[in-house]
Amino acid sequence: MSAADGRAGEGTDDGGADRGSDGPGGPGGDESAERGRGRDRIELFLTVILALAAVGTAWAGFQSAKWSGVQANSYAQASAARTESSRRSAEAGQLVTIDVITFTQWLTALNDEIVADPSKRPQGMYTPDPDSVSGFLFNRFRDEFQPAVAAWLMRRPLVDPKAPSTPFDMPEYRVAAEEQAERLVGEAERKSATARQANQRSDNYVLTAVLFALVLFFAAVAGRARAGRAQWVLLGLTVAALLAAVSLLLSYPVTV
Repeated sequence: MSAADGRAGEGTDDGGADRGSDGPGGPGGDESAERGRGRDRIELFLTVILALAAVGTAWAGFQSAKWSGVQANSYAQASAARTESSRRSAEAGQLVTIDVITFTQWLTALNDEIVADPSKRPQGMYTPDPDSVSGFLFNRFRDEFQPAVAAWLMRRPLVDPKAPSTPFDMPEYRVAAEEQAERLVGEAERKSATARQANQRSDNYVLTAVLFALVLFFAAVAGRARAGRAQWVLLGLTVAALLAAVSLLLSYPVTV
């Protein structure tokens, strides 16, 4: 074999050795494969985070809309209760006016009868005379007013100066329409409080949706970043934002 053939064979052997050191089975090929697998794991992790953030954003938006509906309904109910309360209050005022007028007319008629005939002056309890004007008016007191008048007369106000001056000072004097108006006012206040609470809860869900959007942003940037410290920092921010958003989401009340 000639010297040229020997040099050609040596070149061929050296080239084969060089190619073997950088091939798939060599150290360089293993390092590239490991980097590829690490990149795949990061992308899978980011994909899961993106999916969770998307679900969280959708749920937060849904709950925000539901609580906004609760707010609108509660405000509508509060407005209706206030309207009914105003109507009942006006009705109560009219009934009180009727009681005052009839009571005043009764006192006037009774006084005229006493002036005309002093013997008719009651000496304690009052017994209405159906044939007199005072008796006519007394028998036509409203049903709600009669218990207060009866309790007032039991105090003998016509002869006892320490008795209450009118039946309207007696605890027995109660107007149902006025009590209903007060009850409706309380109901309106409770509905308004519910509406304000629902509004706050809706705002909280909107804030949570913003946090999930921040998670999506960090995850997208981390997926584009090259492997290194920057990518790990972005991954840490992504996980921290996701945990904060999920924690808030789990702490909020749910409506359906």
